[in-house]
Amino acid sequence: MAATSPELPLAPRPTEAPLGARLVSRATEYARLMRLDRPIGTWLLLWPALWALWIAGAGRPDPKVLIVFVLGVFVMRAAGCVINDFADRNIDPHIRRTRDRPLAARRVSPREALALFAVLNLIALFLVTRLDAFTVKLAFIGAGLTVSYPFFKRFFPMPQLYLGISFGGFSVLMAFAAETGALPRVAWVLYIAAVMWASLYDTVYAMVDREDDLKIGVKSSAILFADMDKTLIGVMQLMMLGALWLVGRNMEFGGWYYAGVVAAAVLFAWQQWLIRRREPGGCLRAFLNNQYVGCAIFVGILLQYVYAP
Repeated sequence: MAATSPELPLAPRPTEAPLGARLVSRATEYARLMRLDRPIGTWLLLWPALWALWIAGAGRPDPKVLIVFVLGVFVMRAAGCVINDFADRNIDPHIRRTRDRPLAARRVSPREALALFAVLNLIALFLVTRLDAFTVKLAFIGAGLTVSYPFFKRFFPMPQLYLGISFGGFSVLMAFAAETGALPRVAWVLYIAAVMWASLYDTVYAMVDREDDLKIGVKSSAILFADMDKTLIGVMQLMMLGALWLVGRNMEFGGWYYAGVVAAAVLFAWQQWLIRRREPGGCLRAFLNNQYVGCAIFVGILLQYVYAP
């Protein structure tokens, strides 16, 4: 009789991860989808709101309004990231910088993303309804513009400008409305400064992805500007600084405020140096440097009210 080989043991069935581990995994993916691990975007949106709150509140913004705006910026930035990744879920896999995002890597489903977006919008709605009716109306206009932004890069040649108009600076108008119930001239000038700032820093950011964007046909100001990108970024930097100078003149600010503006100008010069060769690493560093620009301007405003009220 032929010898029979012993039977191999069956491979153990894969065991499902414990519920706690699965919940942590989903929470981690949702946090990454909302960019909670990359707070730079929150800071870039928060600084203009803080500039406006301090100026509109004459150095003493209403505490309730301040809390609502800080939380609202955090929530709306998260919602903006979710809807942006939902719109780009079939584009991001083709871009080196974005291919590992939760939706692009298919670790989060589109249905989950939309559900998360809805929850974030409900939170934002709750927050903004703590304010007056005029601010609520502005918030709905801003929210509509923000939701439409991710789709503009399909056909609008300069979506970075649209980002500034819709997302980057709209909190300035809302802050003045919440603090004063009106939109004075200085509010619109500060809004222009915020729009220029968002347009230029997002153009610098778009320079990081320019080669990938050209391959897949996504629009950006970095592509539109071509070899004039550094020059036109410099023009937007000057326009922002000019608008800030007009704000200071309108408000009769003194040396503390202008010291903040000068510090921002120095940082802009450093950014021009970083992007001089258009290398992705240098462009990314220049983009990240903008958090210090916003901070310098805010510190100038803060010190102006503290030491020269």
